[in-house]
Amino acid sequence: MKGLIQSHACSYSPSSSSSSSSSTYLRPPCLTSTSSNCKFPLQLPQAICSSQRIYRCSGVHMEACHNSYLSKNHIVARFSWGSSETQSLFSKQSLNKYLLPLGALVTSQTQLDVSNVPIVDEDKIGVLLLNLGGPETLDDVQPFLFNLFADPDIIRLPRLFRFLQKPLAQFISILRAPKSKEGYASIGGGSPLRQITDAQAEELMKFLWEKNVPAKVYVGMRYWHPFTEEAIEQIKRDRITKLVVLPLYPQFSISTSGSSLRLLESIFREDEYLVNMQHTVIPSWYQREGYIKAMANLIENELKKFGSPEEVMIFFSAHGVPLAYVEEAGDPYKSEMEECVDLIMEELEKRKITNGYTLAYQSRVGPVEWLKPYTDETIIELGQRGVKSLLAVPISFVSEHIETLEEIDVEYKELALKSGIEKWGRVPALGCEPTFISDLADAVIESLPYVGAMAVSNLEARQSLVPLGSVEELLAVYDSQRRELPPPVTMWEWGWTKSAETWNGRAAMLAVLVLLVLEVTTGEGFLHQWGILPLFR
Repeated sequence: MKGLIQSHACSYSPSSSSSSSSSTYLRPPCLTSTSSNCKFPLQLPQAICSSQRIYRCSGVHMEACHNSYLSKNHIVARFSWGSSETQSLFSKQSLNKYLLPLGALVTSQTQLDVSNVPIVDEDKIGVLLLNLGGPETLDDVQPFLFNLFADPDIIRLPRLFRFLQKPLAQFISILRAPKSKEGYASIGGGSPLRQITDAQAEELMKFLWEKNVPAKVYVGMRYWHPFTEEAIEQIKRDRITKLVVLPLYPQFSISTSGSSLRLLESIFREDEYLVNMQHTVIPSWYQREGYIKAMANLIENELKKFGSPEEVMIFFSAHGVPLAYVEEAGDPYKSEMEECVDLIMEELEKRKITNGYTLAYQSRVGPVEWLKPYTDETIIELGQRGVKSLLAVPISFVSEHIETLEEIDVEYKELALKSGIEKWGRVPALGCEPTFISDLADAVIESLPYVGAMAVSNLEARQSLVPLGSVEELLAVYDSQRRELPPPVTMWEWGWTKSAETWNGRAAMLAVLVLLVLEVTTGEGFLHQWGILPLFR
């Protein structure tokens, strides 16, 4: 029997082989751009086998064979995980307990043929999908907004005023709720995000099982049900031992993936079971080939619906973040977004699609400066430049929700038509697009050898298509200056300058906070007269 060639930093397609006196293993490709982590070949000791069966699952290889010199009730088993291997003598009865009944890991709603899928140890694999969440009814809108604005990664208050985080969130959510309810009412009375994410989870589990990785997939929302805490409780009940955390945000941002991971970190620290559970994180995956091709497929299909596809301007619209997140806190969101757009356009160019394109940022709120250019201003500018056909691409969203169904489909479409753009189209969100979901499954499989291992050096070097690491180390890399943000400018500048705009916005926020403190301490003021502030009592 030939030796097994295996590397812990390499991916492969799991399969099983029938009995044979010899086997050949092909060297799998490396995940990283360098070869420092791939050492080939690794030759394992030979064994004399009269019959052989090979099991592979989730990065683990096990070869079991009857040895002609042993009792017929015993077999020799060789295990390989990463670059390590062991060879052991088992009785058939003792080995059977490692081949778990796979049906126990599938929900009753999922019908899969798993009779030929082996698993080689007692580990239970889980995948936790993280997402924003959204109100499912109009009554959910105000409490959902409260949860959103109570997050210190969404509204960052100075340390002296952090005790006002929840009162301020209550105030803002009450003021914004009526307008938000109108938006949700226009798309059916609630967000479809939960239903779509549940469907994505089910499809992802199916693809994982088809790829010989028996795993359960969970959904944890940041600001509405099912909350991340609820998903974690289910993970504990299911006794998951290895967890892959996968935020459903293609690009990393402090305010999206970072917020969800920071919450997850706090939950892990307080729970003994979670502390002992091996896990890894896939913080961003915008570079993955499957994701890029899936986006290019959707764009290509929508372009065909225009009379003159070559004249259409491709308009990438991403969710915005405050500029300070990028310039002061080191958020990589902007650079990852720009690289993502470049990769999609490169894929389209391979298909002979060379349309003009632009990128802008939507959904800004508050007085502070956000990433520019703004989507609404860019649409007006394109109309003034004579653009007549526009195809909107929601680049930072993988599910339909209010930012696509109402903000883009209604508000921005209306603005485009008023601005002189005659033909409007919009690329749908990825949803359960098969190429996309299959690629997410591949990302999970590629991450499994790293479960429980640290890969911060790869994160810092950006060498891997799937940067991995534990939650704590990941956040230290991406957001090392969160608690001590540097000043926005080194000196005061007068006039209509960038620094003046920054200071004016902060002065306005400080004034609001002062008024709020006075209202709370004195029990008098216009908020009490309007019947708003007594809710805080």
